[in-house]
Amino acid sequence: MPIKKSELILNPDGSIYHLNLKPEHIANTIIFVGDQDRVSKVTTHFDSIEFETQKREFKTQTGIYKGKRVSVISTGIGADNIDIVLNELDALVNIDFKSRTIKDTLTSLNIIRIGTSGALQPDIPIDSFLLSSYALDINGMLHFYDINNIENPDIQNAFIKQTSWSKNKSKPIIISGSPLLKEKFQSNSIYEGLTATAGGFYGPQGRVLRLNLQDSNLNSKMDAFEYRNTKITNLEMETSAIYGLSKLLGHEAISLNAIIANRANGTFSKKPNKVIEDLILYTLNKIIE
Repeated sequence: MPIKKSELILNPDGSIYHLNLKPEHIANTIIFVGDQDRVSKVTTHFDSIEFETQKREFKTQTGIYKGKRVSVISTGIGADNIDIVLNELDALVNIDFKSRTIKDTLTSLNIIRIGTSGALQPDIPIDSFLLSSYALDINGMLHFYDINNIENPDIQNAFIKQTSWSKNKSKPIIISGSPLLKEKFQSNSIYEGLTATAGGFYGPQGRVLRLNLQDSNLNSKMDAFEYRNTKITNLEMETSAIYGLSKLLGHEAISLNAIIANRANGTFSKKPNKVIEDLILYTLNKIIE
């Protein structure tokens, strides 16, 4: 049965509504960045750029890096934006826009996030790289989907118990990254850990300006959480949504973070742009290995 026009929304030129893309515009390997200005910082290393477009915060450039076709897309900030980007990317490869039906043969995309983050553990230095082996969802977006097959109940229950998690908040979910991409991007120069994904930058990440927090001790509880030698290493706003939706839709996803702050030590990088640039080159060269 065809998908209704109100559910699969296309622009007059046939492109998908928010991303402004047609199926031929994207590669099977896609780099996510949050900041639209960071797209060109990645593609400046490309041999050539074949296509580019932008609508709102969603900027896309597709080109060739050392013989490999790669797309770079800015997602903007937050799990709500990831919900748009991943669903529309999946539609581009797995839905026939003419018949509005799901294709018989599905395509799996390789998605690599390049982001910035603050470390929560004192032994993770600023100016380092971190690979998210797992993501802790504390923002609630994924609860709108059927997530029974992607949860890790043992770790989740341990986290809920240790942090005395409020019943008024969405139940935390822990999702693993792609084992295939994890193996590809691992090295002796990159840390690994459990990345927490919050639903905002201030209160949801324990920052206080003028508003009181529901649990002023939550950050210290998260810092102290440990399950079978796994600790929460950093806090950001996208990874769990990327991991959760990718697993549900059948895509491979991994998140790489440039650590530009250490909240445990109260330090911030003196050269954040260089750290990000180094991570971009690390990522690109791992893609072509």
